[in-house]
Amino acid sequence: MIRTRLYKDGKVVKENFDPAEISDHLEAKDACLVWLDLGAPRPEDLALIAEEFGLNPLAVEDAKNERQRPKLDHYDDHVFISLYDVALAEDGTLVAHELAVFASQRYLITVRKSQGYSMDQVVARWDDNEHLAKYGVGFLLWGLLDVVVDGHFDTVQQLDDRIDGLEDLLFEPSDTGTAVQRESYDLRKSLVRIRRVVLPTREVLNSLMRRENDLVDDALMPYYQDVYDHVLRAADWTDSLRDLVSTILETHLTIQGNRMNEIMKKVTSWAAIAAVPAVVTGYYGMNVLVYPHAGTEAGGIAALVLMAGLVAVLYVLFRKSDWL
Repeated sequence: MIRTRLYKDGKVVKENFDPAEISDHLEAKDACLVWLDLGAPRPEDLALIAEEFGLNPLAVEDAKNERQRPKLDHYDDHVFISLYDVALAEDGTLVAHELAVFASQRYLITVRKSQGYSMDQVVARWDDNEHLAKYGVGFLLWGLLDVVVDGHFDTVQQLDDRIDGLEDLLFEPSDTGTAVQRESYDLRKSLVRIRRVVLPTREVLNSLMRRENDLVDDALMPYYQDVYDHVLRAADWTDSLRDLVSTILETHLTIQGNRMNEIMKKVTSWAAIAAVPAVVTGYYGMNVLVYPHAGTEAGGIAALVLMAGLVAVLYVLFRKSDWL
């Protein structure tokens, strides 16, 4: 899956043209900018693109391999950027789409390592801000990074909403111990994964915003600063949510311990009440006739009265102590 665009004088003049024409456009003297997008390319496709654009072999190797850390590497005439766009699936699991980006003054190459990710949202961001296209590849990079970081921010927002639901589940009267523990584990795992993506992305933006980097025009700095602020907020928010999940789990364990104490108090109280009749009947059931009215009907009545009285006294005492 290949997608192309040609910019001249800050305007789109051609789309979805044959990639074989790219070299002709790059060799032209007029200031044009080429965008090439590859979806799940084969190794031979990357090799062809590397030869066409003169890409560094180390950068191409990183583009082939999956699970690269988000980073920015500088080479002679281009940079290589590794990014991740993340989202929450319907089942609540975190899905990460890896992107490899090659950028120079005359071109931007995006490599989507999975076919499930679409560049339509990025293209829409470019079209909505076409007045910035005159700033070249820095504009294209900003649109791409803005969409990626917005995805980070939206995902953290969704995780925050799930944590709110977990807090409500925490104080349900029914036994939800397994559900709370499972949800806490899944949320913590998702937050750890997204943190591994957000923090290095912050460093990528920081590197692009340095004055010695000639890809970003000074006029674009406020736009990059806005994206950088979003990254910082997403990183801080992620750390806060991780601490909140830990607090929720600790609170859940405390609540479980308190509930167990209440149960133990009730069990102990009923056991004490049940022990009174056992003691009285055991005493009156002895074969040794050492108590008044032994072996008579009056003795049996006295035993019943004594048992009922002691049970009533214990019940009242335990109720006043809020043990029953």
